[in-house]
Amino acid sequence: MFALATLGYFNWTYRLPRATLAITTAILLVVLPIWLVMVKSEYRTRNPQAIIVGDDPAQISRAANALKMPILGYLSPPINVDSESATPSPEMVLDGGAEVLLPPLKPLGGLSRLEQVLTDYDVTTVVLTFRTTDRGEFFGVLETCHEHGVEAEVLREHADSVLLSEETAGELVTVDLEPWDWQDRLLKRGFDVTFALTGVVLFAPLLGLIALAIKLDSPGPVFYGQKRTADLGSTFEVLKFRTMYAGSESVGPVDDEDNDRITRVGRLLRKSHLDELPQLWSILVGDMSVVGPRAVWIDEESLLEERAVEWRKRWFVKPGLTGLAQIHDASSTDPETKLRYDLEYIRRQSFWLDVKIVIHQIWMAMTDVVELVRNTDPKRR
Repeated sequence: MFALATLGYFNWTYRLPRATLAITTAILLVVLPIWLVMVKSEYRTRNPQAIIVGDDPAQISRAANALKMPILGYLSPPINVDSESATPSPEMVLDGGAEVLLPPLKPLGGLSRLEQVLTDYDVTTVVLTFRTTDRGEFFGVLETCHEHGVEAEVLREHADSVLLSEETAGELVTVDLEPWDWQDRLLKRGFDVTFALTGVVLFAPLLGLIALAIKLDSPGPVFYGQKRTADLGSTFEVLKFRTMYAGSESVGPVDDEDNDRITRVGRLLRKSHLDELPQLWSILVGDMSVVGPRAVWIDEESLLEERAVEWRKRWFVKPGLTGLAQIHDASSTDPETKLRYDLEYIRRQSFWLDVKIVIHQIWMAMTDVVELVRNTDPKRR
């Protein structure tokens, strides 16, 4: 309607009467939402049908027995197991690996066909039956389910690795693939973009000065790129101003006070949090949010998972520049405390909580900068 009105403004030949435009716009504003609600209702009331995805024959059998809806079949990567661990069945199925015994279900192919199967068969539920909740396959399937709006379920023993949308008494539990509703998600994304653009504009002159200081202080690149874990176990490259001597990074978390690998400029940047400024780009492109669990180096993930059992629950929320753990100074050197704050944020998350955390973080950063200036003031020595 806006396009028609604009066209009519510049070309009288195509101009529609104002009353026609107003009435048509009003009708569309009523009809379109009703139509969308009807489509959504039709989608929700479609016949439920499930597929099973995994590589453990025993779990596939348990999931098949626990499901209360029609099962179309199963998808699986190459399976290599001893026949003793598989559930006996009249059928012998060969799916890219060793010959194993599986329940009498229709094989639908490998994991590469998941998206096609979800679309072609109008699947409503996917049950994951992997032996381990590894990043590559388990969370890859969850991400595909999230993209297609398909409900995902896991066996109860995997509940520590996922967020639960509801607590059930059965053997299968439902995974909460999207903790935010669409209104809050839209509001959060708008806030992220506004915050990042404002930060880039305000700090543009400072970025050049920091880059020059880093080059003069020590040899090496200005920026430091690192692969980190994003939501649902995917990865992205985060950029920061380099604060260590080139090539001196290590996997294990180290306290800044005891780290002699940090450069002189790097120590100032870390204390003032200015080394985080390049991450504004990651927020703009959607890899990160302003508020969320801190993104962890992928090589460090396995070490932290060993010390915090439910660590992977952090993967169900997009990582953030700041968060509840950050404003309470909980770092990777104490993963249990960090995880406790991250899970509290996931349970309580809302737009207004994000605003409070950002205000708190800005106040902390300003306080740190003031303290840093006072400590370097020669008159106070």
